[in-house]
Amino acid sequence: MSNRATRSLACAAFAAGLVCDPARGDDGAVRAVLFGSMEAGASTFSASGTKLVFDRFDRDGPVALVTGGSGVRLEGGGRGPVLMRLTALGAALGGYQFIREWGAVTVFAGPEASWEALSGPGGVQALPLRAGLRLHGEVWARPSEGTLATATAILGSARGDAYARLSWGTALFGAYLGPEAAVYGDQTDYQKWSLGLHATDYAMGGYRFRLSAGCQIETPLNQWSPYVTLAIWSAL
Repeated sequence: MSNRATRSLACAAFAAGLVCDPARGDDGAVRAVLFGSMEAGASTFSASGTKLVFDRFDRDGPVALVTGGSGVRLEGGGRGPVLMRLTALGAALGGYQFIREWGAVTVFAGPEASWEALSGPGGVQALPLRAGLRLHGEVWARPSEGTLATATAILGSARGDAYARLSWGTALFGAYLGPEAAVYGDQTDYQKWSLGLHATDYAMGGYRFRLSAGCQIETPLNQWSPYVTLAIWSAL
């Protein structure tokens, strides 16, 4: 399991802010975006959370991001036994968004916590709860009226992990369609590289969606396997 889905959720939440009606913030009330996501592949992860904007989605100002999730992945192999790592994690971040004509930049920082357990031939071993600091930065840019480019980078000290994702999309069939690439690693020597296609910001009713699919390679399998990620978000 990786934190990839959680990071995708944060990106989806920010996208919702970009497409919301600016007039909704005129009364000065706190605005919220609710989101959820599921990633299925050699590892699996599901997560949900909320993004809070304290003024308007289309203005500079403070933001907050709260996420939580759980997942499972395989580890070991070779001369050692194959283990299953179960993970639950959460974070509560505060930050600031900078809105420009070409797009937006958001930076977050705050505490995170992770609980893990290893399941194998010898039974289940629960690991101590770990807490740390998470740094999160993302850019959503529209180089032209019909294109969308995103970049996300995250560092976390609770699990000693790092994540980065880049995507590009062209407006087609009611969404932004294009390639995406991501990389993730943590202090357990687990690494994952992903390359695929995405359809971002497809609207249906009061909800918006991002669907990603492609191939990934991760340790200890060290072979390409398919992945699918679905994110859903809605602004209140």
